[in-house]
Amino acid sequence: MAEFLFAAAAIVLVLTGLGLARMLWGPSPADRMMAAQLLGTGGGAIAVLVAIAGDMTAVLDIALTLALLAAFAAVALTLGEPGSKRRGGEE
Repeated sequence: MAEFLFAAAAIVLVLTGLGLARMLWGPSPADRMMAAQLLGTGGGAIAVLVAIAGDMTAVLDIALTLALLAAFAAVALTLGEPGSKRRGGEE
């Protein structure tokens, strides 16, 4: 079972790498933001798969932290948009 989980983690790693390429060369800021969200989610998924396969419970904490930081990054990128109405208390 561990081999299957490591193989799944490798597949997610490759797909997350493709998301990184999309983030670097995305045509719009929205595409880049979604690719950054994918990196956080993919990193968390890889950490969970490796933690379960290797019986390392401490890595699950890292996965939860990555998922939380990815969510905060998406909010920060959204609120920091130049066209955002909530930026700086402006209405």
